[in-house]
Amino acid sequence: MFQSAPMEERARRIVDTAVELAEKGGFEAVRLRDVASVAGVALGTLYRHFRSKEDLLLAALAEEVAQLEIYMAAHPAKGDTPIERVTSFFRTATQGMCRRPMLAQAILRAAASCQPELTEKVSRFHGRVMAMIARALRGSGTDGGGKPDKREEEIGVVLEQVWFASLVGWGGGLHDQPTVIENVRSAAALMMRQ
Repeated sequence: MFQSAPMEERARRIVDTAVELAEKGGFEAVRLRDVASVAGVALGTLYRHFRSKEDLLLAALAEEVAQLEIYMAAHPAKGDTPIERVTSFFRTATQGMCRRPMLAQAILRAAASCQPELTEKVSRFHGRVMAMIARALRGSGTDGGGKPDKREEEIGVVLEQVWFASLVGWGGGLHDQPTVIENVRSAAALMMRQ
């Protein structure tokens, strides 16, 4: 299981502060001057660790994914079929992401910011989720490690895109969490022809 490198204490304090502010007021509440002030660090220190608000929120996303990886390692996706297991995974991931709605909306906005300097971080997020999707497709009785094969990757890419688009819809109030999960389940069923 891939985990983020441990953050130094100041960087951790900065991320924790950004999370607290986002939980209260969403994306707009994460103003870098406010983050630095509440975290008790100089603005220059914050900029040494994070280039932008989006960069900072992607660090929070990396922490969320690390927690999900730990949880999924201890509680593998349940189900007798790949569709049931992948639905179980996305149910867990969706519930975890949406448990703090304002933070989730801020993270989604940061991930969709299309800033070229953040591409690598977004790509790492997708790779980590892809690995968890592959484990769900394989089931707990098989080797959970290893790189996803071509088919798992194809399925994973589409399911991630459906999930992300559905989460954006949830964040905008278009639908609820069960709809997010159902959208992913439907896409999985269509791709696997069941």
